[in-house]
Amino acid sequence: MAPENVTGVTEFILTGVSDSPELQFPLFLVFLVLYVLTTAGNLGIITLTSVVSRLQTPMYFFLRHLAIINLGNSTVIAPKMLINFLVKKKTTSFYECATQLGGFLFFIVSEVMMLAVMAYDRYVAICNPLLYMVVVSRRLCLLLVSLTYLYGFSTAIVVSPCIFSVSYCSSNIINHFYCDIAPLLALSCSDTYLPETVVFISAGTNLFFSMVTVLVSYFNIVLSILRICSSEGRKKAFSTCASHMMAVTVFYGTTLFMYLQPQTNHSLDTDKMASVFYTLVIPMLNPLIYSLRNNDVKVALKKFMKNPCYSFKSV
Repeated sequence: MAPENVTGVTEFILTGVSDSPELQFPLFLVFLVLYVLTTAGNLGIITLTSVVSRLQTPMYFFLRHLAIINLGNSTVIAPKMLINFLVKKKTTSFYECATQLGGFLFFIVSEVMMLAVMAYDRYVAICNPLLYMVVVSRRLCLLLVSLTYLYGFSTAIVVSPCIFSVSYCSSNIINHFYCDIAPLLALSCSDTYLPETVVFISAGTNLFFSMVTVLVSYFNIVLSILRICSSEGRKKAFSTCASHMMAVTVFYGTTLFMYLQPQTNHSLDTDKMASVFYTLVIPMLNPLIYSLRNNDVKVALKKFMKNPCYSFKSV
């Protein structure tokens, strides 16, 4: 269902990260570097987990799709953001804005679900290692990933038209660097109770069930780790879990901060900084946190860097 522009608004103006002219080019360079690193890191993970035979396990299958989601999320936001640093008229059409919001919602909700799926995968691997390949079968992996994308898509096609169904009055200036929910609703001159309620219920439901899955999984993981007799084994396992939980905490923390509060209490300038984390910083860090600390990936990467023509079947 396409959003209906009931007020004749044909374009919006994005204020960007900062409206200071002297900061535009330095910020362009900073965010260009972030986007290049994000793209390179996630494409590297996608490539390695697709072609290296020893990385054809459920954990790396889910990691590959997390990288796809992270790359998609950044690509929905960053190119338009970078262009706006270099132009004076930072406009975006009504339907371009709606498409960007829909794409953002698809990837961000998919990431929430994928984090929960990966937590469940780690729970089975650590708590039931002998049954791991039986429980987390190829069929289950495909089903979980398909449901993740389907749920993200269904959220996007419900929430995005709901946001753009409100009336926009005299101002079309979005106080943000992309088309996000809070600054769009702030422009409305009609009743925003329905879209706010839909967003609150959707975000609250998504975060509640995914966080419960993550917390229950890691609670059981910690209990299993504490039963490990070897202190070295416990230390290694705790280190891996700490890195994962750090990334999950940052992601969930910024998302909760953004959406699980009434629209009237939003500080849009503060929201911009939070948005930078989960649209650019977290997608850049995830390849490091989830994989480059992993010996299998590091070995595969080193062999590829030494000889790109190396037969990956023997890695």
